[in-house]
Order: sequence, then C-alpha cells, then structure tokens
Amino acid sequence: MFHYTVETNQSVKETIKRLEANLLEDKFGVLWEFDVQQKLNQTGLEFDQSFTVLEVCNPQEAKRVLDNNKLVGYFLPCKIVVYTEDQKTKIGMPKPTALIQTVNDIELNQIAQDIEERLIASIDKSI
Repeated sequence: MFHYTVETNQSVKETIKRLEANLLEDKFGVLWEFDVQQKLNQTGLEFDQSFTVLEVCNPQEAKRVLDNNKLVGYFLPCKIVVYTEDQKTKIGMPKPTALIQTVNDIELNQIAQDIEERLIASIDKSI
C-alpha cells in the first residue's frame, strides 16, 4: 500500500486540531492547510464532503534529506489528508517509504522509515 489511512468518530475540525498538536510534539509543523471543499465550491463546483490537505514539515528532517539528495525535495512537504467518507472522518497520508523508493538510496530509505513511523504515531494519537 502506498498510503496509511485510519478512521475516527471525531469531526474533521477536532481531528485536525488534535493532529496539529500531536505533530507539534514531534517538531512537525503545519505549513499550510488547504480546504479543498471550500476551494471547489468557490469556483462553482459542487463538492459536498469535507476534504482538507495539511502540508507538514519538520525542518531538521527536511534539511537532512535535502542535504542527501535534492530530488527528495519533490516529495516535500509531507501531506496528511483529513476528510469525510461514508459519514466517517478519515486521516491518511502517502507513505514516505513508498515515495522514497524511487530514489533508490538505502540511507534515505531509513530516514523515510523513521519519518513515516513518527507521522503514523501522530495520526494514531489523533483518532
């Protein structure tokens, strides 16, 4: 699987609030919060489900991977999505380990594994 996705009974807003706090504990900050539903509706396209993309970054980790290989910057910042589907709130992300495989670098694979585990822990604490 290229992604990690879980469900929660919380609202999207509460989930995002908890997720941001959990990410911050591990020095990941939310750089940008993109409300896709709102943007689509503003452009006249009807989209009736909540769908928010959070772009998150840990500056130390970003520097570490960029120092190793600038192409990894194509995957930055990490994305975590919070959305509703079938009346459930879902939290998901593309797995850093799945993305980094394209670079074919053992050291970067290990860094990606560490980052992935930390992001999953933040997600799991948010449900």
